[in-house]
Amino acid sequence: MLRLGFVLASLALSAFGQGTVNTTVDLGYATYLGNQTMSNVVAYLGVPYAEPPVGNSRFRAPAALNTSRIAAEAGGKVVNVQNYPDFCVQGAWGLGDRGGAGSEDCLKVNIWTPAGAKEGDNLPVLVYIHGGAYLFGNPAAYPFDPWVQQSPNVIIASIYYRLDSLGFLASPAWTSDSTLGDFNAGFLDQVESLKWIQRYISKFGGDPSRVTINGESAGASSVELHMTSTVSRGLFQQVIAQSVYRTPLPTLAQQEPLFDFYAQQAGCGTGSAADVMTCLRAVDVSALAGAQDAASINHFNGSKYTAWRPVLDGKIFADYPTAVLQSGAAARVSVIAGATSNETLAAGATIQQGLRAYFPQLTDGGASAVAAAYPDGDVTDATGDASLRCGREALAGFSAQKNKAWTYRYNQPIPGTPNNSVNHAAENWMLFQGSSPSFNGSLSFTPQTPVELTFTSEVIAYWLSFVRSGDPNTYKLAMSPAWDAWTADAPVRVVLQQDQSNSTTVSGSYMEPQPDVETKGCQVDFGQVEDQQN
Repeated sequence: MLRLGFVLASLALSAFGQGTVNTTVDLGYATYLGNQTMSNVVAYLGVPYAEPPVGNSRFRAPAALNTSRIAAEAGGKVVNVQNYPDFCVQGAWGLGDRGGAGSEDCLKVNIWTPAGAKEGDNLPVLVYIHGGAYLFGNPAAYPFDPWVQQSPNVIIASIYYRLDSLGFLASPAWTSDSTLGDFNAGFLDQVESLKWIQRYISKFGGDPSRVTINGESAGASSVELHMTSTVSRGLFQQVIAQSVYRTPLPTLAQQEPLFDFYAQQAGCGTGSAADVMTCLRAVDVSALAGAQDAASINHFNGSKYTAWRPVLDGKIFADYPTAVLQSGAAARVSVIAGATSNETLAAGATIQQGLRAYFPQLTDGGASAVAAAYPDGDVTDATGDASLRCGREALAGFSAQKNKAWTYRYNQPIPGTPNNSVNHAAENWMLFQGSSPSFNGSLSFTPQTPVELTFTSEVIAYWLSFVRSGDPNTYKLAMSPAWDAWTADAPVRVVLQQDQSNSTTVSGSYMEPQPDVETKGCQVDFGQVEDQQN
């Protein structure tokens, strides 16, 4: 649940702003009423960007928003979008919890604008894609009000997209009969949101020709997939990728056992492929939530592919993203890419065990080849590079060829973390008011100290400087170090951390060279793209 203090503060800010500036936006088919949440910020929460993917539209690509329907439902009245909408149906975290909270009617976008922003202002736009392994995630955990308050010259949007089986169900039968379902529907939700932004963000004061897409973990994986899929071309101009989730993209055949298990668990396991899909579209969503969770909590032992995520369908994703980057066929854009110091998603007692568990198709020989690239045998370094940090090298190495790339190592632990380890998603705690997402879309916020708020402002300034100018240095804080671009000849990065003496006037960040062991290890990983499947 949201912390009471945060809720009361938000209400107080909202009350402060009402009537001070215009908080409505006319999109031509409907007028929406937002909140003035801070002196420089208006938030429009839960604006629909596509038709509800329910009934016969379940497991299908999103349909473009029927603006005539929206207009008819509004009936000439202003539509209130002052509260966060229902988040998309959640999957289990795989930690003994149960998923299922949320709504299928969730294809919405939250938009934050500077107070007084209007059509014609042509402000740059940041679009945020939340993480959560493609299984869970609630955009309310990532409020951008303080970002726009700090830099009231950008528009920020945060999108909702279908998760877990509702977003990424896949069966080989669909290749011969496209009426059965659409592959990678959750990713296509993201594409549809970017198309809606192209059509309507100007009404909020944004410039559709200056869009930066940003995400963390599965959100950064999504960003990479947008770079490498042709269906997203022209919908963005820059990229910020935080801890790219280098999850394997299974083939359709590899996902088939999971599909069969899922259909059986939902009570739809008999009959033709058409019968199965008709049943899956008719059952209550609670049955689907139970079916998808059954696999994630280890009731499914028929395959090592136990999660719904993007699949290599041969059309939306014709090849693995690393292969597309290596071939030079990805979108040519400038990037910021980075990771945290100690993160890994491939746990194991040894490097080989961690890698084999994370990459089901990886051979013993392949895992041993990766291990040999790390002479000190550090499991976190080797598995963290393969599962996350090599995304930094992959994106920077590609983008620096013809554009520009900046990389970072985030090195500030969440307060109270054992051994001061800087784990996966540590930067989200800092960037979003001490945000702590939890099971079934729940979340909490922790008050931050002046030192933490100063550091937060430093990172936000780098990010939004890139959004505004294409360079993180142009509008950085005066105390922050110059952030040198990454090049193949000089692979350097900024280390982002608080001042070690807890100063609010001195930056603790500094530049460092990329370690040779990481460079060499990632090259081994990239050479195994077919086996690592990413």
